[in-house]
Amino acid sequence: MADLKKQMKSHSQNKVYYFDYNATHPPIAEILKLNLEDYLSEYYNPSGSTRYSLRNQGKIEKVRKQIAELTTKSESDFVFSSTGTEANYLLVEALRKNFPQFSAAYVSPFEHSSMYDALDDKGIQKIVLQTDKSGLIDLVDLEHKLKKEALPVICLYAGNETGVIQPIEQISSLAKEFKTIVLSDLMQAVGKIPVPFSQLDGFSFSGHKIGGGLGTSVTYISNLGKSVHLFGGGNQENGHRAGTENVTSILSLGQALHYQLDKLEEKNKRLLRYRSRIETSLENLDCEIIAKNSPRLPNTSFVKLPISNVDFFLLGLEESGILISTGSSCKSRAREASASLLRMGFTEEEALRCVRISTGYYTTEEEVEFLLEKMEFLLKSFSE
Repeated sequence: MADLKKQMKSHSQNKVYYFDYNATHPPIAEILKLNLEDYLSEYYNPSGSTRYSLRNQGKIEKVRKQIAELTTKSESDFVFSSTGTEANYLLVEALRKNFPQFSAAYVSPFEHSSMYDALDDKGIQKIVLQTDKSGLIDLVDLEHKLKKEALPVICLYAGNETGVIQPIEQISSLAKEFKTIVLSDLMQAVGKIPVPFSQLDGFSFSGHKIGGGLGTSVTYISNLGKSVHLFGGGNQENGHRAGTENVTSILSLGQALHYQLDKLEEKNKRLLRYRSRIETSLENLDCEIIAKNSPRLPNTSFVKLPISNVDFFLLGLEESGILISTGSSCKSRAREASASLLRMGFTEEEALRCVRISTGYYTTEEEVEFLLEKMEFLLKSFSE
């Protein structure tokens, strides 16, 4: 207990300058506190038969209905699960079960590793689409492939590392022309930019990416049917996802989604201003902005540094309380070269010199200036 008190005290005294929103969004405190209070008094298992349990099940269904209305999709085609990885696996399982005629799919070169692993585990061959240093998929290559064989297209809407926004409307148009479907990982898009849900036959997104805290993700696929599930043991989520639902997390996801969308325009104007300030300053220090001229998330800068000792650079920032990353959270701890950058045509050496700066709702101008001050100091120190 003494150690716990010490940790809590230490945390409150040390300011953290957080620039890793693409890894996870800080929890929106008022939302999580409200729903935790609700859980403390309404802790009943939503799968139970009492009116108290049914009331909790009703809360889940209300969130499902809200998301269906926001996306103009059918309520019955949404499934709540625990993580983005699980949501992607469920998306691929739905593809396998509902479209058994397809043994392969066209896949963007920028997917989260969970999407590639899910396709491998479910026996669906990955045919990777071409790209270049723009970070955009090659639409001519996609059309050529679809003419040869009309397979499903899997393409995330916004890249978690580069922040590049893919031309999903054109992708959907091509898919419809060849009578196939489009599935999309929306983990980095929902709550950050407007999403053309009408163009998508299936998608996934997660609560912790928008400030709803850890514990709940969403999968949607058109005409989900009854046979799609990853594992059995219960009839929760209409039989699609066994296991007691995390009512608190589901409620927080729904409220965080509304919170982000209500503030989207104002927030993005501010984040675009921050992004411009960050990138202009870093370019003056001989940094390169990856895919600078492509459509990108307003909060994301993927930066190639003019130094090789990136690990010490990151440690130097962390010593000042600044948190940035080298890319996807599922890979950055290993310090491997970004697969996205390699597919875009960068060398391994170049890829290993890249860092990601991602801002969000709580980022302030003062924090941005502090980040730039420390980055300039470290870059100049390591260049000497």
